[in-house]
Amino acid sequence: MLPRALRVCTALRQSFPQSASRRILQQSTLSIRASGCVLHTARHHSTSTYQSGSGNSSRGGGVDPTEVSHFNALASTWWDAQGPSRLLHLMNPIRIDFAKHCLAVGGASQAAPDAGEANEGLSRGIDILDVGCGGGIFSESIARLPGTAKVIGLDPSEQVLAVARAHAKRDPSLSGKLQYVNATIDDYSPDHQFDLLTLFEVVEHVPYPAAFLQTCMRHVRPGGWIVLSTIARTWSSWLTTKFIAEDLLHIVPRGTHDWHKYINEPEMRAFFEKQLGWGSQGMLSMGCLYVPGLGWQSLKGSEKIGNYFFGVRRDL
Repeated sequence: MLPRALRVCTALRQSFPQSASRRILQQSTLSIRASGCVLHTARHHSTSTYQSGSGNSSRGGGVDPTEVSHFNALASTWWDAQGPSRLLHLMNPIRIDFAKHCLAVGGASQAAPDAGEANEGLSRGIDILDVGCGGGIFSESIARLPGTAKVIGLDPSEQVLAVARAHAKRDPSLSGKLQYVNATIDDYSPDHQFDLLTLFEVVEHVPYPAAFLQTCMRHVRPGGWIVLSTIARTWSSWLTTKFIAEDLLHIVPRGTHDWHKYINEPEMRAFFEKQLGWGSQGMLSMGCLYVPGLGWQSLKGSEKIGNYFFGVRRDL
């Protein structure tokens, strides 16, 4: 299989100018890295640690300084819709739709968002905690919706948050609705819980994802949701993020991605099924695929091979 994949990649590389191929694959890699949630596999941690976070709970999920440095380097281009974060901007509408769909679900569901349901998802004022908000692409968008009462964007990088705050000042309507806080989820101590906690392109960047998720869970009020995005741990994700991006085209340095830290949808589902008081009233997922010319599209079954969204509700 690998020799055939190499021939395909070589042919693709020769079909595009070097600058174009590197740009396209760099954007794809960013979208994959940005679509993540992760529980370490048993290869990295014992099964008990990965399922319950035991042994890591005292330190929470933690922050990897190398990951913070990586996103610091992207700070100045975060709001360039044609720059390195282009696919993240294109992904934002489907993020919004999936989050609204989750909030509209009163019971357990596994269906993809319906337009009508999505539009009803923010029918009342809700409080949102956007963990790992980066430059604020999602935070700003969700804050502008009339059903949003308050958005807190949380990120460990002050450099990236400086970009987020500067951009938010351009829109007076965000004043009073959007606030950025330079902190990790381990250090953050709000005086209330939230209706929605989002983790877009975050969990694969923390050292102890199981403990990290359990820390996040404490900030969600009964009936509220955790909504995240991630990528499945499959041969195709290895091919895209490891072989092509790191080894073949050297778009990112070797070792940037840890394929073993990706998590499959059934693993994510199993993790939350084991958490007392979560998921019995709502747990759903939606695969998505980037289609050139069309943007990100929901695609049933694609959660088994690549990018997907996952939502889980705290029981009332």
